[in-house]
Amino acid sequence: MIKLEKKDTWALVGLSIVVLGMIVKLWMQGRLWIAANGTMKFWISDAWGGENSQHFTDPYSFSHFQHGLIFFGVLYLLVPKLSWLWRFTISIALEAIWEVAENTQTVIDRYREATAALGYFGDTIFNSFGDLVYCGLGFVAAHYLGFWKTLILFFVIEIAMILIIKDSLLINVIMLTYPLDFIKEWQSAML
Repeated sequence: MIKLEKKDTWALVGLSIVVLGMIVKLWMQGRLWIAANGTMKFWISDAWGGENSQHFTDPYSFSHFQHGLIFFGVLYLLVPKLSWLWRFTISIALEAIWEVAENTQTVIDRYREATAALGYFGDTIFNSFGDLVYCGLGFVAAHYLGFWKTLILFFVIEIAMILIIKDSLLINVIMLTYPLDFIKEWQSAML
């Protein structure tokens, strides 16, 4: 069971500031609040369609869940004496930083150039908030599952995403840092 102590009040304040800060920064970057067509959906299953990254969740939400799994492990190793809530807040802060960076024109252009996401034009604020939620859920899951079950879950998600949408967190990292033509061609074959 996760216990909150009085000293964790500042972690909650920090968490609130991180979430609000991300929302304001995305708004300042010109991100839309919701999908351009004015709809707000909980789930969009088409990873390659124009509504991907526009609603609360999509297939890439599972990658953000994986971020939470990773952040839990790394922060547990680096700062084990820090309270659970502070580590959670740091995890959400790292995810918020990624959300802001991911929605810069430079990274959006990189996705279009290096991956099969040719129509990608960034996330809505609603979707970025959903990504924070999924990261948080991954962090909580890792807390309860322990190392081995978390590691298995990470790879089950990777394999499922590869089989279902021909993409995953690891493939995404590869394609953004060192694009491989054969992966882009393999992904593009389904479009």
